[in-house]
Amino acid sequence: MEKNRKMRELRVFAEEIRVLTLKTLGHIGFGHVGGSMSIVEALAVLYGSVMRYDPKNPDLPSRDKLVVSKGHSGPAVYATLALKGYFPESMLRELNQGGGNLPSHCDRNKTPGIDMTTGSLGQGISAAIGIALGDRMDGRDSYTFLILGDGELNEGQNWEGFMFANHYKLSNLIAFIDNNRQQLDGYTKDVMDIGDITGKLRSFGWFTQEIDGHNITQIHEAVTAAKENTEKPSAIILNTKKGNGCSFAEGVLANHHMNFTAEQMNEALEKAEKVLEESKMALLKGGKGR
Repeated sequence: MEKNRKMRELRVFAEEIRVLTLKTLGHIGFGHVGGSMSIVEALAVLYGSVMRYDPKNPDLPSRDKLVVSKGHSGPAVYATLALKGYFPESMLRELNQGGGNLPSHCDRNKTPGIDMTTGSLGQGISAAIGIALGDRMDGRDSYTFLILGDGELNEGQNWEGFMFANHYKLSNLIAFIDNNRQQLDGYTKDVMDIGDITGKLRSFGWFTQEIDGHNITQIHEAVTAAKENTEKPSAIILNTKKGNGCSFAEGVLANHHMNFTAEQMNEALEKAEKVLEESKMALLKGGKGR
């Protein structure tokens, strides 16, 4: 019963992240909508239940770290950090503003709570590996979490990283692959088909699970299983929808970075806020989490 309640709480948190992300993007009328919406549930589980961190001490050495290699998902990450108290929600208005602290891609030198600057896709895995290896060498029991996009797996650097992490048995590294099957220029199968990601990662020696990336319970259970694995690095393949939960972006091919009207955003917010309220009611009534 307690677990079900926790899952419902995480569902509410996910919808809060989604609504606040949309509001953040709505201030400027454009942005990285698709890839932000597809990782909302993963962020909710990480910051709502799994990760060890302290918003009042963002540089706590013993904290768990998150490297968002697909740094264009920054809007969702920023909304999550604001909800957790790393900075006031009013700061979200600085998204993509010159001189602001919330650039289009995550930057550890500008934003409290960002552990690694990312942006040139394909390089985040190397940073995450270095952090995980460094923590192990320093005797810390912390985890490094990594979020990769399926499209960025076109970059060869990822596969060198997969080999390295397996060779050095970095069981304190847990990677999420946002498998939304789209990238900036089109569908991944058309741009450069990466085939069976799950099978490939298993062949590279990783403990690999494939789940519904919008199912809170499955994400939570997958992370728990990854932590129980002490011999290998772990990968969790998140089957997701790019733009999930945003009415004008979900199912649209060109939703990586898009312009939208105030009317479109208002409609999307109305629907997202309705889902949030339904999630809150389910929590109060003891409805089943998902």
